[in-house]
Amino acid sequence: MAFDVENFIENMVKQLGYELVDFEIINHGQLLRVFIDKPDLVNIDDCVLVSNQLNHALSVEEEFNYDRLEVSSPGVDRVIKKLEDFVRFNGEKVKIKTRSAILERKNFSGILRGIRGNNILLEFEESIVEIDHDNLDRARLDPVL
Repeated sequence: MAFDVENFIENMVKQLGYELVDFEIINHGQLLRVFIDKPDLVNIDDCVLVSNQLNHALSVEEEFNYDRLEVSSPGVDRVIKKLEDFVRFNGEKVKIKTRSAILERKNFSGILRGIRGNNILLEFEESIVEIDHDNLDRARLDPVL
């Protein structure tokens, strides 16, 4: 069975009291970038703590190699991926890109209005657009909409 790096990192981050927002493996493992969050703001000490713990835990994992690890906060334009994120940020301004076109477009900017089943509800141009979570390419908070 292959090593599930996302699950490993998510469990480690959760044990430390943080939420894994996103992670990226760049240049075939040369860089591992991890974005964490918590209810109050993430600071440099939080990033150092998570970085040290992940470096230690990953150093003994033989199936996954990387050259450099970066841990940071998700920023004001944080990625939102999980259905729970779309509930949590209900009422917030977002930018969404879909994999396949809806209403003859793939890019949307609007206000999150929660979820219905597996669909994300987005207030867009004075109507509600339902976007299947499986059709989501990427979504970010948009503090400057």
